Amino acid sequence: MQLNKIQDIIIADSQFLAIESLRALIESEGHYNLGGIAANRVELNKLLKEFQDSLLIVDFANIDFQGVDDLRLIRQNYPKLSVLILTNSLTTVEFASLSKVGIRNIVYKNAAKEELIGAFDATLNGEDFYSDKISGLSVYQNLNRAEGELQQSLTASEIEIVKLIADGLTTRKIASYKAISHHTVNTHRRNIFRKVEVSNVNELILHAIKSGWIDNVEYSI
Repeated sequence: MQLNKIQDIIIADSQFLAIESLRALIESEGHYNLGGIAANRVELNKLLKEFQDSLLIVDFANIDFQGVDDLRLIRQNYPKLSVLILTNSLTTVEFASLSKVGIRNIVYKNAAKEELIGAFDATLNGEDFYSDKISGLSVYQNLNRAEGELQQSLTASEIEIVKLIADGLTTRKIASYKAISHHTVNTHRRNIFRKVEVSNVNELILHAIKSGWIDNVEYSI
């Protein structure tokens, strides 16, 4: 990377500790500039219009993306943008989905400083970069089997929430029924939509019927 050029970085995340850690790291390095921080898609779109030739560091599980396809659209609309995924965890299906949209730069949030800086530089240089832990996982080695594992990627709790959504329960009613917070339900909902790659409730119900999670006799779309 050309160290004499100041590189703009955008952070898209809603996790406080992750944001503050990245802020400190970026500000400690002389050749990076923190362009802005986005906690949702609206804020992110505003930043992308201003910093089109920058590095986007994003945790797609902690921002209100409907699915990995949102990242495809971002890369399509901002071709000069470099994208680095920073995540707490990664499934085989998620890895496959990211690869399909051309994202091959992924680092875990517990990476060491040197690994993060290496990821920044590699991504800005157009080079692939995966955390050592990702490279050693079956998620990396068994990419060709990923598509067939989509249904298994949902947990029992997530499938239960799918059924409650199909029953017409609102987020607040689901939270009350399961004795969890409204925020937790929203997080589950975002993760479900992302994992099964749907953009609305109707598509989710159709997917649930095809997967055998609910009886198609009970629901009409």
